Amino acid sequence: MKISATIITLNEERNIARCIQSLLPVVDEILVLDAHSTDRTVEIATAHGAKVSVKAWAGYSASKNYINSLASSDYILSIDADEALDETLQQEIIRIKNSSDEKVYSLNRLTNYCGKWIRHSGWYPDVKVRLFPRIGTMWVGEFVHEELSFEQPIDVEQLNGHLEHYSYYSFEEHRQRADKYSLLTARKMHEQGKKAGIGKPYLSAVGRFFAMYVIKLGILDGAMGWRIATISAASNVLKYKELRRLNSESAA
Repeated sequence: MKISATIITLNEERNIARCIQSLLPVVDEILVLDAHSTDRTVEIATAHGAKVSVKAWAGYSASKNYINSLASSDYILSIDADEALDETLQQEIIRIKNSSDEKVYSLNRLTNYCGKWIRHSGWYPDVKVRLFPRIGTMWVGEFVHEELSFEQPIDVEQLNGHLEHYSYYSFEEHRQRADKYSLLTARKMHEQGKKAGIGKPYLSAVGRFFAMYVIKLGILDGAMGWRIATISAASNVLKYKELRRLNSESAA
């Protein structure tokens, strides 16, 4: 089995070298699709042996499907620039490269949050299907949370090891990205015809905090668990306020 690693980037100079270096021992080519970065992302990726294409941002699914179309291997390993394979996962991928099984493979993502590995809070385990056949597979989803779609049912095998996710370097960065996804999700919900009552933003926030910090044991992640739960709750308020705004705007 030959594997093409695919990465979509925008201003990832602090992450891209680590990502590519973790891929070099296990894949046959590394493809980067960059959305006109203004930092050194393209320079660093090229210097580390990746084949880089530059194209205007067209959304997550469209971008991932485009870069998949450039791959020359039968299998795709889709990875984000802020992710990296640990040694165990590298060995697992080397093992299956010698296999002839027609499967897709899921990876367990472990997130590093402001320097701390998070093992609760609903962030772990975090299983993602990321290694799959190039033919008969595509990404779907218009706004956010893109998913893989397969033409035919196919067995899924979870690999040992971790996909290390260096997610946020500061609390402010977390808040900004969480708010970005909340706005995108609100747009998606509006397009689906969903509504939200006047109390929904705050009731949802309370429920989100309790679920992450208590039910999903975020308390065991210490101060970081508290931060994750509070930022997630605040972004839920934004999501439903934005949904209400969109609903009101369309009704006017």
